[in-house]
This record gives sequence, C-alpha cells and structure tokens, in this order.
Amino acid sequence: MGTKNSVAADDGAAAVPTARTAAAPGPGGLAVRPGEEPWTPEEVAAARTELTSDVARLNAELAASEAALAGLMRDSGGGSSGDDADTGSKNITREHELALAANAREMLEQTERALQRLDAGTYGLCENCGKPIGKARMQAFPRATLCVECKQKQERRG
Repeated sequence: MGTKNSVAADDGAAAVPTARTAAAPGPGGLAVRPGEEPWTPEEVAAARTELTSDVARLNAELAASEAALAGLMRDSGGGSSGDDADTGSKNITREHELALAANAREMLEQTERALQRLDAGTYGLCENCGKPIGKARMQAFPRATLCVECKQKQERRG
C-alpha cells in the first residue's frame, strides 16, 4: 500500500530521488520530510494515545449534544408558552446545539480516519500529492491530511 503513494508522487518531478527518500518510512514506520528526525516508537504511541483519547472525548461530546438536542426538541413540542421571545431563544439554542453536534461528528470522523491511516502506515502522507506532511505538523495537528503546500492551494481555491 505505501509504495503506491510514493510511486504516484514521484512521476515527472525533478527531485525524484529526494521525494522517494523523503517518503520512505523511517524506523518508526512513518514518512518524514527531508531534515526531520524519523518517528520513534514512543512518538507513534503518543500520537495513537492522543487520537484514541480524542475519539473518547468526541464521543462523549456528541452524546451530550444529542441528549441536549433531545431535551430541546421535547421542550419545544408543547407550544404552550406562546412567548415569541422564548420561542426564538429556544430556536437559537437548538441551532447552536445542532452546530456543536455537527462539529463533534466531523472531528470524530477525522480522528477515526487518522487512526486508520496510522494503522495502515499512511499517517503523515499527504492525501493529495502523496508527499510527507511533516512530523512537526502531524504532532501539532494529528488529524492533518494535507501537506502545507496542498492545504494552501485548497484554501486559495475555496
């Protein structure tokens, strides 16, 4: 699996040897950028622990948001108050809870994908160009899927 990404990233580039050696996993099994130290087993374990902890935290946040939403939906069903300000306030609260739940769900999906990439040995490889994202970037933002260059291109387009 890992060789497919490094081969696809190399076609036609002037710095083919550099790209190949940069994408080659180090002793930690994960790719690093030129000049970076290889991932140590301890660093890989720390990344896995952080991601696993995030999954548990996000599941708890999602459960709390869904419980709050269920309560808000139950409370809004009566319609007995007739107070427009109260109804508006409840609608704003419900919209806020919906946004929180959607954000937690998206972060949970990203975190689970990061764990899958870690298991597959593709953690730290850009999903767009196949080059290493960079160990420092992965440690700062463990759910990163794009290298800085591809992320900047994406942001300019969107």
